Amino acid sequence: MDYDKLKGVIEGLLFISGDEGIDAKEISEITEVSEDVVVDVIEDMKADFRRAGRGIQIVEVAKAYQLTTLPEHVPYFERLATSPGQSTLSQAALETLAIVAYKQPLTRSEIEEIRGVKCEKALNTLLSKQLIREAGRAEGIGRPILYATTKDFLEHFGLRELGDLPEPPINLDIEEARLEASALFGKAEEPSND
Repeated sequence: MDYDKLKGVIEGLLFISGDEGIDAKEISEITEVSEDVVVDVIEDMKADFRRAGRGIQIVEVAKAYQLTTLPEHVPYFERLATSPGQSTLSQAALETLAIVAYKQPLTRSEIEEIRGVKCEKALNTLLSKQLIREAGRAEGIGRPILYATTKDFLEHFGLRELGDLPEPPINLDIEEARLEASALFGKAEEPSND
């Protein structure tokens, strides 16, 4: 493996290892390059990051390497953490929020069963924006966390109480929904004969 490619692979491994980090031995096994070469490459990468004025650095903690932000940038990260969330919610987060709003309190596995996909990232986003909260623990194996909406959720959507939520559709007619979508987006779509 050429040197630049090895640096890229190591950077990717550091990124996906997250807070846990990854040690030189494991990187060596994955890349099939000697541990000494891995350490040399990481030291070179550290110098590259410093020279380029990058916003991240490589640190060694408990014999594991991690990517971290620079300590001198902490004031900016604090501003980000304390600024009101102006960003919009992803489709996954909106779907997850709707499920929590209508079915609360419920566990992550119950949400995933309804959505049919994993929702950990969406839940973390909603928790960080304080639109949902941990509302206790469910009975049963592992006592999973129960999620419910917050006062911020009500304020964000202009609701006085949960009873102000619109009624969810009960018997959704797919053809009717398609016609409504067509009318909404100005497309003349013929109903399908599915």
